[in-house]
Amino acid sequence: MSEQKSREQRLWSKISYGTADIYGGGAFVVISTFFTVFLTKAQGMNPALAGTIPLVGKVWDAVNDPLMGNLTDRTRSKYGAKRFWILVGSIISALTFVVMWIPFKAGGSVVGQYIFYVLMYLLFSTGSTIVMVPYNALLPDMVDDYTTRAKFSSVRMIFSSFGAILAGLLPTLLIKDNTNAGQYLIMSLVFSLIFLVSVMLTFFGTWEKQKPENKFSMAESFVQSLSVFKNRSFRLFVAIFLFGQGAADFLTGLAVYYIDDVLNAYGGGNFTILMGVILVAQFIGMILFAPIMARTSKRFPILVGTPVRLVATLAMLAFSHEGANFTIILVLAFIIGLGMAGTSTTIFSILADMADVDELITSISRPGTTSGMATFTRQITAGLISALIGLLLSVVGYDEVLAASGARQALPTQHGIAYIFIFGQVIFMLLTLFFTWKFPITKKEFDLIHKEIDRRKGEDASVTTEDEKKTLEKITGFAYNDLWNRDNAVKL
Repeated sequence: MSEQKSREQRLWSKISYGTADIYGGGAFVVISTFFTVFLTKAQGMNPALAGTIPLVGKVWDAVNDPLMGNLTDRTRSKYGAKRFWILVGSIISALTFVVMWIPFKAGGSVVGQYIFYVLMYLLFSTGSTIVMVPYNALLPDMVDDYTTRAKFSSVRMIFSSFGAILAGLLPTLLIKDNTNAGQYLIMSLVFSLIFLVSVMLTFFGTWEKQKPENKFSMAESFVQSLSVFKNRSFRLFVAIFLFGQGAADFLTGLAVYYIDDVLNAYGGGNFTILMGVILVAQFIGMILFAPIMARTSKRFPILVGTPVRLVATLAMLAFSHEGANFTIILVLAFIIGLGMAGTSTTIFSILADMADVDELITSISRPGTTSGMATFTRQITAGLISALIGLLLSVVGYDEVLAASGARQALPTQHGIAYIFIFGQVIFMLLTLFFTWKFPITKKEFDLIHKEIDRRKGEDASVTTEDEKKTLEKITGFAYNDLWNRDNAVKL
């Protein structure tokens, strides 16, 4: 066995690759679950205003994600381009996570407070981009085999789920009073250290094939980035990513409001228990889906897990009121967590394959650019959903003055929160299923993509059959004779 194959088979290789997603899976759970709560309950900000802050940050991502992807593909380093930026980003991301949680009242100025937290969020967003864009682009330059990539992605998702468990449970232990701003800051310092260590472990335990840097100017970054969307499979993947993770955003973004304002059960450890059940179930689901995905296809976990989650989510309607049987709610939460695992397992496993399809279209290996646009899509979606949640809370009459004083919301508002919490997830899950069903790549198609790339490079003398041409056209969205053309990357 070659040294490369031996390294790919080692458990430590998979573990070290996966640890960085403790940050990827944890940071956004903390933010989507607690940041709006911090702003509304601890800082007294209007929920509609608070909800726009992540959206402003995601608009900034429209600039820095493509730039980071292009910069990654252009970088030369003895560590490898992706690992170099992961090392740099490990420190920056840890520091910028803390700054968002600094208590700041701006002397009672609503505008001053809003500007401060927008700027702090922009810093965090930049730090996150420096880590996640190269990290999402790393696996294609580590491993070529479809099944081996699936195994690495599965381990990554287990660590992502573990990060989500920490992010869902640890804050509830540290934030006993959700109106106390100082407790949020302590929480952020604890997570900053956890995130720093997890990302550094990935840097030290991974490797990267050295590839020639792309000779594109930074001015061409945006054209290059937009050209990724000409790839049909990437467009379908983005839809799966957008709606699959968006369903999770509705759950985490409204979980505190649902438990506190609808069930009136935040105290007594109930919120911790509920989030723990969801996240532990998600962790178990990751472990269960990993070998199944390796034996079937990368679409399978979503096609099985999402319908189960959808039914359990709708069943929550009958128990969305104060005094509901909490044991039944926990059972439904466990089923929801298992279904969520299917989505996460699939999404990040597919992402590693998108760079190969893009290379077949453009003749250029640019996993950084592909990753940059996938990361941007995810972050802009999270920002839009955060803004939407804030807007919907205002529409149903959420009162930040009552929230800051610890009082209950009006009964119609409680019902409104429950409907947003449930039907927001349901709509996004249905769309996830639709686009997953249409996604055209299994192991058979993946192997054909690599075979065709080898043909184009002159490393395979076989002739492409008519059926293979039709399959490649379905995967890429391009006529067969238009593939492997550099202009596909630099012209819109």
